[in-house]
Amino acid sequence: MSAISEKDNLSEIITVNMGPQHPSTHGVLRLVVDLDGETIVGVRPDVGFLHRGVEKLAEHRTYHQFIPLTDRLDYLSPLSNNLAYCLAVEKFFNVKIPERAEYLRVIFAELARLASHLVWVATHALDIGAMTVFLYAFRERELILDMFEIATGQRMTSSWIRVGGIREDVPALFFEKLREFVSIFDERVDTYEKLLTKNRIWLKRTVGVGVLSKEDAIDYGVSGPIMRGSGVDFDLRRDEPYGIYDRFKFEVAVQDGCDIYARYLVRIKEMREANKILQQALDQIPEGPVMTDDPRIQIPPHEEVYEKMEALIRRFYIITKGFAAPKGEAYACVEAPKGELGFYIVSDGDTKPYRLKIRAPSFVNLGALEKMAKGYMVADLVGIIGSIDIVLGEIDR
Repeated sequence: MSAISEKDNLSEIITVNMGPQHPSTHGVLRLVVDLDGETIVGVRPDVGFLHRGVEKLAEHRTYHQFIPLTDRLDYLSPLSNNLAYCLAVEKFFNVKIPERAEYLRVIFAELARLASHLVWVATHALDIGAMTVFLYAFRERELILDMFEIATGQRMTSSWIRVGGIREDVPALFFEKLREFVSIFDERVDTYEKLLTKNRIWLKRTVGVGVLSKEDAIDYGVSGPIMRGSGVDFDLRRDEPYGIYDRFKFEVAVQDGCDIYARYLVRIKEMREANKILQQALDQIPEGPVMTDDPRIQIPPHEEVYEKMEALIRRFYIITKGFAAPKGEAYACVEAPKGELGFYIVSDGDTKPYRLKIRAPSFVNLGALEKMAKGYMVADLVGIIGSIDIVLGEIDR
C-alpha cells in the first residue's frame, strides 16, 4: 500500500457564516466561524448591521433631548440606561437628588434588571431547547411591564428618569402592584430552577461549556454576570455605590464554575437579590418631591406652568434650548443587567455634549466570545452566545 501523504492527514478548515439573522444570535450579529469538522477553531464577530451613531447624535441634541435615545441602547433595560446617563450629567452640576426620587430610581433599576434577566433566562433556555421556561419567564416580565405602564405610561422605552430626579411621582396603584409582585416572585424563580437547575439535559449543555477563567475575565475586561460567573467578586452597587445603594442589604452573586452554568446560577441569584432590594425600598421609601428644585436644571411641573409665568418661561427655555453644563468632563456608571454601563461626557460649556462615549457592557463582553468558544462544538456556540446576554442596540450604538 502506498503511504498516506501528509496533506491527507490535515483536517480541512471550513469557514461558515452564522447570522446575521436574529434567532440564537440575539440581534443582527454575524459570526464568521472557522470549523474543523464540528469543532470551533475560530470565531470573529462582525458587528455594525444595526449601527445608528447614537454617540454622534448626542452632539446635536441637548442634554435633556438625548434621554430618549438612551432607551434604545439596551432596549430590554431602558431605565438603567436613563439612570447611568443622568448620573453623568448630574456630576456637572453637583445636584442633590430628592430622597423619594432616589428610592424610585432604585426601584426602577431593579425592576429593569429583573425584566432583562427574565428575557435572558427565557430566550437562553429556548436556544438550548427548553420551551416551558420561556412561557413562565415572560409571564413575570409582563407583570413588570404592566407596572412600568402604570408608572410611566410606557411599557419599555419610557424615558422616565430625568436629570435631577424623576419626571413625575408614581400613582398608589404602582406600589400595590409592586408589593403583589415582590410577594410572589421568589416562588416563580423556584419554578425556573425546578425546570432547569438539576435538569440532566440542561447540565449536559451548560456545565464545562464556554469556559472563561477568572484571569481571562479580568484580561478581557468583561463585567456583570459573566465576570461574577468566573469568580470575580465585584459589583458596582456594593463596591462603588451610586445613588443610595449603600443603604440596602444584598448579596453579590458569585460562582467559580467559569462556564455557562455558572452564569446561569449568577443570574438566578441576582433575580432573588433584586427582589430583596425591592422589598427594602418599598419599606423605606419616604414621601416628598421627586425632582430637584435647582433652577439650573429643574423642569417646572405642569401645575406651576399653568399658574406662574416664570415657570412657563423656564420650562419653555429648557425644553427648546436646554441647560448649559459647565466646561469639563464627567463619567458615571451603573451595574446594569449586562455589566458596567458607563457614560463619559465632555462639555465645552454648551447646552449639548461636545463629545459623548458609551461604555456598553454587551460590546465589551462580546469581545471574549472567541476565547469562550474555541475548542467546543458548533452546537455549543448558540449556548455560549446566550450566556453572554448581548443586545445589539448597545453594541451597534
